Formats: sequence, structure tokens, C-alpha cells
Amino acid sequence: MELAERKQKILSAVVENFIKTGEPVGSKTLIDETDLKVSSATVRNDMADLTQKGYLIQPHTSAGRIPTQQGYRYYVDNLMKIVAVSQRGRELVEDKLYRNAESPENILKSAADLLSELTGLTAVATTPNSAESRIHKISFVQTGSHTAMAVVIASNGIIKNQLFRCEFIITPEILEIFDKALNELFDGVRLSSINRPFIQTAAARFGELSLFMPSVLTAIKDAADKANEVGIFLSGQTKPLFMQNVNFLAARNVIELLSRKGDLAGVLTSLPIGTSVSIGTENSRIELAYSSVISSSYSVKDTPSGTLAVIAPIRTDYGRVISIIECISECVSKIISELIEH
Repeated sequence: MELAERKQKILSAVVENFIKTGEPVGSKTLIDETDLKVSSATVRNDMADLTQKGYLIQPHTSAGRIPTQQGYRYYVDNLMKIVAVSQRGRELVEDKLYRNAESPENILKSAADLLSELTGLTAVATTPNSAESRIHKISFVQTGSHTAMAVVIASNGIIKNQLFRCEFIITPEILEIFDKALNELFDGVRLSSINRPFIQTAAARFGELSLFMPSVLTAIKDAADKANEVGIFLSGQTKPLFMQNVNFLAARNVIELLSRKGDLAGVLTSLPIGTSVSIGTENSRIELAYSSVISSSYSVKDTPSGTLAVIAPIRTDYGRVISIIECISECVSKIISELIEH
């Protein structure tokens, strides 16, 4: 429903004032803080109409108004102003992320920490999408006379390793044979294709050499499985407990959801590409019914790959949070893409 311009100004002022103060907003405050050239009675009538339409609510008979979930939704979609992070601020974000640019996982952990620090909210980051990811390289590192480590490097930059043990003594020459034979076999293979039947077929291709390879092939499969999972980095998990006017039941529900990585991954992977805001009951999980999820996807080589998100109270400064999360997401896209190119 489209609102008239004056009612848009009133709704915007109520939302922004309530976000700032946490107090119901009355007609006198609106006239003092806006350029409305109308009487208090006119403002009260407009507020009453916005209340009737579901955008505002009056918590007490003598109090002013506060926004409803519908009011926040209209504000975010139509009225909110976003001020981009300054160039200096962006440089500081990049500098912090570059300090931990050894792998996508390190970059994303730093991004979650930085996002939580700058917003004061619980922050989450997911690893790059593995749906189309393939084996880029397999390396082997000897760890003992009978043990070594298979290191799987995926095309999206994710690196996973798995120890394996052989009954025979492992030598550098044997690892060199493994390296050559297995990189030829696995190069470019999609991670999701490396299942038990694939491993059995692979073993059969090596003939007598396959007698030496069961534990090695199993290690590669296990490492590929780990690389194929959605990895999650959390920061500020307990912050819901320390918000102003905290709802402890809602905070407990959020913290419980954060502890269930599979359910949390389901929430994050279902978010739309780009920047999105899900408010209250718009969220897919009942644990988030009193929270907002603000997210921004990042890209690797121009392909949407993962998500940065914050879990916030419904009363939150959406414009500021979106500005920060988009800045960090853009920097993550740039740094992970550079890392993979090298």
C-alpha cells in the first residue's frame, strides 16, 4: 500500500526516533523534529490512520506510537536512507581483512569478527558455495613413517585435509606417485561427485597400484566431503543477551539456534542473493520471530558464493547496518577473488 507523502514522513520520523530512543513517539516530538507545517491535531489524525492501517501501535492509551513489524517493513523498503561507508572506512576494513588473507576461511572469520565489532550484533559468515566447486589440486604431506595427510584444494579456495595411515612405510617416492596419479584422476572433478561409487571406480582404474591406495582414496573422499559442506563462522554469539530492553526468551531462542549449525546453515543458504532484510515473522525459523536478519551475499570471481549476515533486534538501525555489511561483503568478494587467482 502506497502512503501519502506526509504520512511517509511521519512514519519515517517515528521509526527513526524510536530506533534512537526506544521511547514511544508523540505528535509534539514529530512536529519539533520534522519540517511538517501542520497542526498537532493533523499529525495525531495521520498517526491514528497509520495505526489503523497496521504501521504503528500505541503501547499505552496516553503514550505516543511505535512502529509495528509492518511499519519497519515499509520503512526499510521505501523510506530508509543508506549512507555508504567512507573511503577511509573502506580502507580500514580492507586492511583488517588483508591481514588474514591466507585462506577464504581466515578471511571470512575475520569478516564475521569485524562485522560484529562494528555493528554490536551477532554476525555470521558462510564459506563459498560448493555447488559447482571442483578439485583444483591434491597435495600430500608426510606426518610419520606410516602416516600422511591428503590436502584437497578446491576451485573456490577452500582447503581441507585428512590424515591417512598405510600398513607399509611411506616414502617421498611413494607420495610422489600418489601425487601424480591422483591429481591426474581428480583434476577438475566436482566435489559433490566424489562419493563411494566414484572411489570404487577410481580404485579399479589403478590395477595393482590400487592395493596401496584404499586409505588414500578414503582420505581424499573425506576431505572432499568436508570441503563440500557449508562452513559457518560466528562472532558475538552472546550479544542478544546484552541488548537494551532485552527479551530474554527471544535471546535464548536465538542463541540456541546459533548452536545448531545445520539449522543455521539452512537459514543462511535460503536467503536471497544481494542485500536482504527479513523482519520478525518473515524469518524462516520461529526462533527468529523477534529478530531481524540482515544479510549481503559476496561473490567469488563475479559469482555469488556465500553470505554475511547479522542477527539483530527488530528495533535496529537498518540503514547503518546495511551500509557496514555491504562494505565488508564487497571487500570480502575482492580479497577472496584475488586469493583464488593467485
